[in-house]
Amino acid sequence: MTDVQSTDLDAALERVFEAARAHLAAVRASGGAVEDDNVGKAYVALNNASFEYDELLLDAFNEVTPWDVKPIDEDEAAHDHDHDHEAPSDPYPHAIAVRQRRDYRVPSVAALIRVAESARRAAAGPDADDADLGEPITSVGEAVLELLQSGDGSLGELDIPELEPLDGLVTVTEVAAPLDLDAFEEEDGDGPFAPGPEDRLLGRLDEHPFLELPDEDR
Repeated sequence: MTDVQSTDLDAALERVFEAARAHLAAVRASGGAVEDDNVGKAYVALNNASFEYDELLLDAFNEVTPWDVKPIDEDEAAHDHDHDHEAPSDPYPHAIAVRQRRDYRVPSVAALIRVAESARRAAAGPDADDADLGEPITSVGEAVLELLQSGDGSLGELDIPELEPLDGLVTVTEVAAPLDLDAFEEEDGDGPFAPGPEDRLLGRLDEHPFLELPDEDR
């Protein structure tokens, strides 16, 4: 052994144990909170204790631990952590609502229901029986919702021959508070889409369907 005393090495190792126990206690006490001050301080202490022990072990026996750590300045770490809690200056709205309406003409309700039932069967898989498929689809509303649920949930699932697209509209609105679905009855289909008194329209996009032109107009 070199100039490093065995007692120094043992003491450094004990400080690693103590720092590890303190870090674990801080993590448990934080309950998983992000950027907890006590967890941050305990992390720095554990890091530095591990670095100190690793250095002493290297000096004494030319051996190292598996811990690839660098020393952390406690004052700088505390300063950086304080700045992490400062609210950033953001000139943009904190919450926006993207509302979309697209209208369709239904040439045949029966054909639409058949397509929705086929989509349900495909999503359920080849081993699904009638019980897995649930109640029969009997309305336009059920058929459209089934097409959305069986697919990826986007309106692209409605780009089918059984629905003829009409005009649509997309709006982007700055809202005072994000949507709270529990504030509306399940039967209320208008309330969640109605702009509030403090909402501000940021942009609007009008959608027009692509229509096939007769040959003589091309």
